[in-house]
Amino acid sequence: MTDDTTHRATYDDGLRVRKEVLGADHVERSLAQASEFSRPIQELVTEYCWGVVWTDDALDRKSRSLINLAMLTALNRSHELSVHVKGALNNGVTPAEIQAVLMQTAIYVGVPAALESFRIAEKVLKEQGHDV
Repeated sequence: MTDDTTHRATYDDGLRVRKEVLGADHVERSLAQASEFSRPIQELVTEYCWGVVWTDDALDRKSRSLINLAMLTALNRSHELSVHVKGALNNGVTPAEIQAVLMQTAIYVGVPAALESFRIAEKVLKEQGHDV
């Protein structure tokens, strides 16, 4: 297998997982909207984040989603948090589990970050039809 074939296989695996977690429409829109400038980061994220890390079976997708919600709260990355709340729901995370993770972030990360994440998560949960 050549290096290009290996990269292509990893990218293809990443694209499949990324679509399964975040939804095909979101992923296809992100890739279609990529400019020549931003295309390399979209390809890197697809290949390495999704094709290497998310395909590793040491952690299940539900666990990875919960970890991401905590990290994105800590980093105060609201756009990515809303995307990953949807992904967490796709991975079987319940609203109660999302709430528990965000409560824990209030203690370890800080109340302002957790408050913002609660606002974002609640909006996404309602959009996804959850009674919160």
